Amino acid sequence: MISWVNFHSHTNYCDGKSAAEDFAKEAVRLGLPAYGYTSHAPVCFHSDWNMPVEKLTGYVKEIQLIKKRYREKLQVYLGLEVDFIPGVAGRYSDILKNTDLDYFIGSIHYIDKFPGGEYWNIDTTQELFEKGLKEIFHNDIRKAVVTFWENTRNMVETDRPDIIGHMDKIKMFSKNNNLFNENEKWYREQVELTLQTIKKHNTIVEINTRGYYKFGKDYLYPGEEIITLLTKYQIPVTISSDAHIPAEITKGLSFAAGKLINSGITHIAALQNGRWEDFPLTHEGISIN
Repeated sequence: MISWVNFHSHTNYCDGKSAAEDFAKEAVRLGLPAYGYTSHAPVCFHSDWNMPVEKLTGYVKEIQLIKKRYREKLQVYLGLEVDFIPGVAGRYSDILKNTDLDYFIGSIHYIDKFPGGEYWNIDTTQELFEKGLKEIFHNDIRKAVVTFWENTRNMVETDRPDIIGHMDKIKMFSKNNNLFNENEKWYREQVELTLQTIKKHNTIVEINTRGYYKFGKDYLYPGEEIITLLTKYQIPVTISSDAHIPAEITKGLSFAAGKLINSGITHIAALQNGRWEDFPLTHEGISIN
């Protein structure tokens, strides 16, 4: 059977806009064999998108209930998208250390903090990005970008996520290379160092389509240059839509599949019976039993 799978989604426990079960219903309607929930994990400071810590227990219980309710129709997996901030947030923080997950996505949304103590997130607005760049890094974009990639490598080494989420998110507000050039030697060196670390730990890299279906082809994470390097390093990949509503579950997946296939990637990773396995990739989905 040819079908899509999706292991990155956000419910109304965090910044998603729909109830958890609505995603399972839509996944069944679409014929998906497997589906993963990854609401933003709580952090120890105020955040507009992370799940409040007091909702974590309810989230886990509800996904486990959905898993049982849909077991004849859909393999449901409990995950979280976990923010990594060195020494502050991560999979083994006090907030999450007793949470039993099927898998988790490791992502970098925050880099350092403002002089007043607020953590700078790089995934909200152009204005906030420029404010953090000015006040924290004194407009040294290279230093900010290198910090992003250093934190990514640190996360892979210490947290050991199953999946790296939108791994080149730092480019979000550098449209047409207006803030930094992704083809410069120093940037490519950071990417290669990170891919070498990922390869060492056999971590899966997510091809995230949310930016693509929201803003256009320049916002595929990671972009074509890194996809080519994933082929070079033979790093396992998966495709996810980062859905915030059920209608987004399969958005952009065919576009991303085309980019992977054109780069020579023939298989993607998916959970099957609780284990990550590689499945043949087509423009219409993966071939899965």
